[in-house]
Amino acid sequence: MPPRSERSKSVLYIAGSRPAAHIRYPVRGRDRADQLQEQSVTRKTVWAVWTMKKPLILVWFTAFVLITGQASFPQQRNIQSIVVDGQAAPHQEWKVIWINRNPVLVQTTILSRDGLQPSISSSGGLPLAGAVDWKMNITTTVFWVGEQATDHNPVPNDKSAWDGGWLSSYGGYDNPAPGTRANFIPADFLPRQNPFYVALPYNDVANHHTKPEVAQVIPWFRSSFVRDGQSICKGEWVAIRHGHRVCYAQWEDVGPFATDDWQYVFGHERPHPNPNRDAGLDVSPAVRDYLGLVGVDLCDWKFVNFDQIPSGPWAIYGTNNTFVQLRHRKVNSFTGKTAARE
Repeated sequence: MPPRSERSKSVLYIAGSRPAAHIRYPVRGRDRADQLQEQSVTRKTVWAVWTMKKPLILVWFTAFVLITGQASFPQQRNIQSIVVDGQAAPHQEWKVIWINRNPVLVQTTILSRDGLQPSISSSGGLPLAGAVDWKMNITTTVFWVGEQATDHNPVPNDKSAWDGGWLSSYGGYDNPAPGTRANFIPADFLPRQNPFYVALPYNDVANHHTKPEVAQVIPWFRSSFVRDGQSICKGEWVAIRHGHRVCYAQWEDVGPFATDDWQYVFGHERPHPNPNRDAGLDVSPAVRDYLGLVGVDLCDWKFVNFDQIPSGPWAIYGTNNTFVQLRHRKVNSFTGKTAARE
């Protein structure tokens, strides 16, 4: 009889048969160490294979998303590249976003509005201006919250493109008559929103979804996009110049007339022709009064970064006003610190 140490390794052969290759038998001692070493080698081999294949898998995934993205941008197939001063924009990145439940791969440029702005080169070879350029000699008209529809204003202004209850949100009728106003606001109530507001002929949202060209044409898309269907145009600050005076206001509605003229709003082109002398900018009564506009007038305008805006009457009123929001945060922070010390 074999020794006890050998009996644990013995195998019983029945009717001359041999053990199947796939059957595992108990092992002890050195055999167990060998098995652990083999398992370690196997894990390392699998990891090495995965490491080598991982770039290929990522390439496949990128290609799939890129194809999907191309399909999601039917209106932008004529766009060739993003350029700055005629050169390829530096520090470009690819980013996957979801628009209308579709993954879209967009190329973004790491540039803040404090510095250079990217522009877009069209298939016609005409470079489009960056968003910091002044739009010169734009026909400017006056509109106001609560304005009723007329021949030159086909859509009533009791609601805006982004606020179905604009009249209520503002706090009342923003009467444009000079005799009913004082210090750039209506004399009979304090507005709950900034009385310095404008409308531009582009809406980045249609049917509750972000438009497909938005990622390519709006310079601040990368830093501002939150979710599909939420506007990144509403509340943006613009500078309006008339003569030697410059006023600052927030973009709160869409018009005049057009809602899709991104080539003008973010590019070089002039506003689309329309019945009101090709107007390309609507301003509130407060902006009119500050600049001294008379009837249908001419102004220059451009987008501005908030930290470039000086203090003025545009910094006083409105829960949507960036200046007011910052003051409230400071007060709340000071109140919280005081309560904590007590």
